[in-house]
Amino acid sequence: MIRLSDELLSGIRDHARADYPYECCGAMLGTEVGGLKEITELRPVENVHEDGHERRFLISARDMFLIEREARAKSLNVLGFYHSHPDHPARPSEYDREHAWPYYSYVIVSVMKGEPADMTSWTLAEGGLAFDAEEIQS
Repeated sequence: MIRLSDELLSGIRDHARADYPYECCGAMLGTEVGGLKEITELRPVENVHEDGHERRFLISARDMFLIEREARAKSLNVLGFYHSHPDHPARPSEYDREHAWPYYSYVIVSVMKGEPADMTSWTLAEGGLAFDAEEIQS
């Protein structure tokens, strides 16, 4: 289970709206206790995917390094990532699954005609062949 405040959920929606019709992306920092991932900070980053930003996202190695360093300095962990699906449902694509890492939460917000709609969260299932839905608490 993942918990994000209403303010953080709004931050993800605002980022998705601002980057539409392209996919936005960012990291989620926080702590984990007893299986509950408590997100306390978002780190929006530039989508650097080379094949176009409409249907794919990529966070650069440099941005990941800086995010990890910042998290450690604050005694936080990178607990997952968020991205948007412009004019598509808020469920992971095959590309998302192929590039996902175990443990992390993947929040996806659907953006329909420029306005954020559904938001879901997913974790990579054991074996990496599918995603499991993850409850979002606010």
